[in-house]
Amino acid sequence: MIYIVTPVFNRKDFTQSYLQALAKQTYQDFKIIIVDDGSTDGTSEMIQAQFPEVILLTEPGDLWWAEATNIGVRYAIEKGADYVMTLNDDTLPTADYMEKMQLHSKQNPNALLGAFAVNVENNQPVFGGEILNWKTGNFENILNSLPPDQYQGLHSVNVFPGRGLLIPVEVFNKIGFYDSKNFPQTIADLDFTARATNAGYKIYCNFDAKIKIYPEESGGVTLRKEKSLKNYYRHLFGQRGAGNLKWFTIFALKNAPKPYLLSYWLIGVARRVGGYLIEWLKESRGLARTRSIK
Repeated sequence: MIYIVTPVFNRKDFTQSYLQALAKQTYQDFKIIIVDDGSTDGTSEMIQAQFPEVILLTEPGDLWWAEATNIGVRYAIEKGADYVMTLNDDTLPTADYMEKMQLHSKQNPNALLGAFAVNVENNQPVFGGEILNWKTGNFENILNSLPPDQYQGLHSVNVFPGRGLLIPVEVFNKIGFYDSKNFPQTIADLDFTARATNAGYKIYCNFDAKIKIYPEESGGVTLRKEKSLKNYYRHLFGQRGAGNLKWFTIFALKNAPKPYLLSYWLIGVARRVGGYLIEWLKESRGLARTRSIK
């Protein structure tokens, strides 16, 4: 049995659309666990009224993604889950998404399977998995080298985000849960899959299983899109900061191969500190040019 675990907080409309998409799946042999961490917008009430089959776990509102997910995962394992899927409420799984996931999981029962993501507005590919190159510090996007006629089947990766990731329960039993102590929000999913890879598990992006996403909904995207000194600080040190230096350092120490640890850390810090500033400078110059033309 597959249990889908989804933490939510004050995004009632997203959660409603997400659950409606799951209700339309061609394969229905799964259960949904929603962990509502203190929503005040009527999310829990909406779920109870419209989706009574959903397992609703309510928390007081002091959690972030990793521990909220862990609560759902523990519940699923206690109920006898064979697989746990982590999936966000700002996604819209296509009708055959679960069918394609369970089909490939039968053929690869010990592997972790991630989802192929497309933009909800134009159906254009957004994410097909990445390979973390520890030597260069690059996340090598599969979509940059894969011809469109090969957007099908499984493609091997070594890390994967928690957005649509099917995980055999044995993986949790072997490597533990998401590291919510060190990574309460971002990086927890990358750390988990890096640990899984180091433990010998295969990870694939399943291009046959598609989810539609809202690329601009990420907190990290907002901080980089709306440039300011305050958001720069949040980018580097905040709970939602994609460039959080503390979390990146812990991630490197935990997972980077020793021969590449120092270079990986130095490159990563430079990109996180300098990347934001370079983007900001380019955007400022572009805005200045626009004003001068006007």
